[in-house]
Amino acid sequence: MTVCVAEKPSVGQYIAKVLGANQRRDGYFEGNGYQVTWTFGHLCSLLDPQDYSEQWKSWNLSSLPMIPARFGIKVNDDKGVQKQFNIIKTLIADADEVINCGDAGQEGELIQRWVYQKAGCKCPVKRLWVSSLTEEAIAEGFRSLKGQEQYQHLYEAGLMRAIGDWLLGMNATRAYTTRYSKGVGKDRQVLSIGRVQTPTLALIVKRQAEIEHFVPRTYYELKTMYRNTLFTAQIPVEEGEYAINTLEEGQKLMLAASANPLVITSVEKKKGAEYAPRLFDLTSLQVECNKKFGFSADQTLKLIQSLYEKRITTYPRVDTTFLSDDIYPKVPATLRGIRDQYPQVEPLLALKADGKKGTGSLPKSKKVFDNKKVTDHHAIIPTGQRPTGMTEDEQKVFNLVALRFIAAFYPECEVSNTTVLAKAGEIDFKVTGREVLKPGWRLVFAEGQGDKVPSDKVPSDKGQDTKEGEDDNTEEESKSLPAFVKGESGAHEPQLKEKTTVPPKYYTEATLLRAMETAGKTVEDEDLRDAMKENGIGRPSTRAAIIEKLYQRNYIVKERKTIKATAVGIELIHTIISPLLKSAELTGIWEKKLRQIERGEYTAGQFLEELKQMTCDVVRELKQNKAGLICPVCRRGTIIRGRTRYGCSRWQLGCNYAEPFEP
Repeated sequence: MTVCVAEKPSVGQYIAKVLGANQRRDGYFEGNGYQVTWTFGHLCSLLDPQDYSEQWKSWNLSSLPMIPARFGIKVNDDKGVQKQFNIIKTLIADADEVINCGDAGQEGELIQRWVYQKAGCKCPVKRLWVSSLTEEAIAEGFRSLKGQEQYQHLYEAGLMRAIGDWLLGMNATRAYTTRYSKGVGKDRQVLSIGRVQTPTLALIVKRQAEIEHFVPRTYYELKTMYRNTLFTAQIPVEEGEYAINTLEEGQKLMLAASANPLVITSVEKKKGAEYAPRLFDLTSLQVECNKKFGFSADQTLKLIQSLYEKRITTYPRVDTTFLSDDIYPKVPATLRGIRDQYPQVEPLLALKADGKKGTGSLPKSKKVFDNKKVTDHHAIIPTGQRPTGMTEDEQKVFNLVALRFIAAFYPECEVSNTTVLAKAGEIDFKVTGREVLKPGWRLVFAEGQGDKVPSDKVPSDKGQDTKEGEDDNTEEESKSLPAFVKGESGAHEPQLKEKTTVPPKYYTEATLLRAMETAGKTVEDEDLRDAMKENGIGRPSTRAAIIEKLYQRNYIVKERKTIKATAVGIELIHTIISPLLKSAELTGIWEKKLRQIERGEYTAGQFLEELKQMTCDVVRELKQNKAGLICPVCRRGTIIRGRTRYGCSRWQLGCNYAEPFEP
């Protein structure tokens, strides 16, 4: 008998249907030589500290660091979990072969492996790896099963992620809670610290501090009106400075410009192409849904996961925006599947997927199809199954996915960019214009499907009155300029505008997701952002859960779309002295190593030793730091840290406690 273990009951039920296992049993389906059962979430987890040692049962700084000689797993203590695990264990015991039908990703691999280990699986295990749950995809997946050993590196990466979270989370949380938390026993507040959670919170706290301590500056812009067109003065500017810093300087320049006619010195027109927006990975979908609909990252993940389970879209937990070459021949069938809902598909149905260049061929662009940029899964696209049975919110998400997929096969948007340079005396002026010549793919987003041009195709409105880090995308309308001619001149109307610098904006979930993706760096260019993904903090599939955890622990709150750190969250970050726990860049480096483990470029053993050393460093640093403790002399103040010595916070009231730093 072949036992198939799916990721959840609904998926197991559909796999059973495809395989012809139609007899319903308690906790599984049976038939046609198969038994199809399922997990639901994490049936197993790493052991708790007290499971390793009685000494680790109580929270004491003296018992840290906790580093087990060998990590163990257990079946979670829940009646439903225990019952389902025992069903799986019984089926595996009599199986000739097990097929891992779990979620096709790092976490899914780990969940399944732990279950098989705990169930004592001795028979061969094969892996089903599919990017969609359509009948065709599942049948094709069963025809190309691979041995479990081919996914060993994926499992090791997932295992190291879990162990890393355990080591740093358990030790740092206990260390900081026992040292700094107020209250005792049940009244003591737990200071929860995590490998990804804490650097994410630190990003929010840092941005909030920048806003609260921001000092606005006044500066001036010189513009002039000529032929109903507003030109901007091009004043040389030093790095970190603004063009016109004082009113006196601005008035002097305005008078100088007024004394001379405006002369057009250059008119340059360039035709260009604007490419269709990229297909979605999970993060970009979460960003777009937050901007357009106000959906949280977690809400978007649940909606796209539901569409995947309804077999309407492909696997969602992906970090690539590209498709593999083998998808290209399937594109016409996918387009036909959604033609009833999207009339934009019709012009594409007459085209052939033959890879040739020409009017009768479906475009095959490297900006869409690139095997080198696809690893385990491709970008999120429709499966081609007729989209029915969706909720209103699911329909919104599906529209985004479907329209981007359709737009990928439309012609480029042809534009004309015009740059006009002028002079008024010695002062240079400039204006730019942009005109859409042929809309191309933009027609896809003008068919009344409840969508506008994607926000990642809308230029950022960043001038000198903003600061780096602001993410304020406003739609730029096409601006046609009059037919200026080089050498023409005439009267113009200079005007001086007073401007004030503004602080960076608070994070929204959209901008926070982007910051997590790039380890806190402000990056707008898509290609550069792709290059930084390996060093992002967290994975696309886990970032939503991290943000939700920060909400649940009252470290952050949402005010409309804005995310703000609470007093508790700010105090926690200020309490943490270890840069290892707060640095988004360092966490990004660990994430890169986990991806290298997944590819077999770095060993799990090396990473584990580094994690153990990091854990020891965090605990040792805390033990050596006395700041925050009760003063041993007066017993009323707290110890504060100076440049070279510790002292009492009541030193101005006469307490003479002082002690140099320990080496």
